Amino acid sequence: MTITVEPEHAGERIAPTDESAASGRHAGTDATGIGSTETVAAVEFRSLSKTFKKQTVVENLSFVVHPGRIVGLLGRNGAGKSTSLRALLGLVRPTSGEALVFGRPIEKVPDAARRIGFSMDGVGATPGATGRRDLRIWAAAQGVSDARVDEVIDLVELTGHADRPVKGYSTGMKQRHALATALLTDPELLVLDEPTNGLDPDGIRWLRGFLRGQADQGRTVLLSSHLLAEIEQTVDDVVVLQRTLRFAGTLQEFTENGRYRLEDKFFDVTGTEATPAPATGTDAAPVATRGGRHHA
Repeated sequence: MTITVEPEHAGERIAPTDESAASGRHAGTDATGIGSTETVAAVEFRSLSKTFKKQTVVENLSFVVHPGRIVGLLGRNGAGKSTSLRALLGLVRPTSGEALVFGRPIEKVPDAARRIGFSMDGVGATPGATGRRDLRIWAAAQGVSDARVDEVIDLVELTGHADRPVKGYSTGMKQRHALATALLTDPELLVLDEPTNGLDPDGIRWLRGFLRGQADQGRTVLLSSHLLAEIEQTVDDVVVLQRTLRFAGTLQEFTENGRYRLEDKFFDVTGTEATPAPATGTDAAPVATRGGRHHA
């Protein structure tokens, strides 16, 4: 399997360290904090910026994600979502600032390879491998049993397709396979880049329920997406990115307790001139939409 990384960071792995415990940071009430403010942050971005060839793709990004939440990182194509997640995972090096997992840069997180599961564009299956064989290769590298491979195949509902070559999978099946890979170590944190791409309506509905079940068990899910209507039914919290941070807070704050649709608010905070319409059929006048935890 391969994953594309920046040349400056090539060869580095998400791997455990010799440290015995992570000393996470307690996040206080913060303009960009999301969810509970009394627990150690699962994820924290601190003034992170990234420039490629003099083009800044992420600028001064700061927000906090707390455990047990499903957080949607929203933005248009090219908004910096994938770059931000890659910086979090140590796959690209920030130009300035930092991204922390459990209070530390990922390379300093004890047992990071087991505590963090991810699905990112650029990860491919072993050439010619079946789904089951590919997962067993990942499992062997991470010290995971073949029995766990069978468990995750069942979890993502690929049992009837596990012995087919991955290259013959539909896009939606490949998404499920990627999710199975992320789940192998039963991680505390799932980082998923556009996980709904290629899923049919049944698959999207299944994924929504699956992720909610993960969060209900105490896991944290950070996912990127541009499918706004689906995200509105999936997440607890919203982060809107358009190179810079435009909003970070709960879904209820963003939609003003359902008064506005997420889609309308998204276009409002990302700079369009459209005025958001109320979600209901009422004739109440729209509010000047600059509420919530954080607005740029």
